[in-house]
Amino acid sequence: MGTGRDDHETAVELLRAVLALGRRLRARRPRGGVSLSGMSLLGTLARLGPQTAARLAEEEGLQPQSLTRIVAALEREGCIERRRSEADRREIVIALAPAGRDALAAELGARRAWLEQAIAGALTAEERTALRATAAMLARLARHGDGR
Repeated sequence: MGTGRDDHETAVELLRAVLALGRRLRARRPRGGVSLSGMSLLGTLARLGPQTAARLAEEEGLQPQSLTRIVAALEREGCIERRRSEADRREIVIALAPAGRDALAAELGARRAWLEQAIAGALTAEERTALRATAAMLARLARHGDGR
């Protein structure tokens, strides 16, 4: 299945829009909070539950050294805990701590509040309905080719 000129133009327009929206959402992040890479890792732990470092590195697309730095920072901030695996006591798993859950909630809450206001203020009812369908398509695009 090839791509045509329309697909190219759509991709360019979508890329510009997603990048601009991403900039606006990042600007709404709480000051002095967890890094973006740390937030990504906390989100993965919230979604998947406790994971081994190897599984987290794979899920986040990180090299083990990078993951080690992020995990160390999150552990210093009390956002994660390391514990023995229930299945294999020799294995260590990384779990979301209450402070990590709180940091994630604060991060997502600030961004969601801005986005809700923007949607209500900038879009018509019909556009909001179309946006809901578009969100599902964007999620499918985000998962494309990752085996899920």
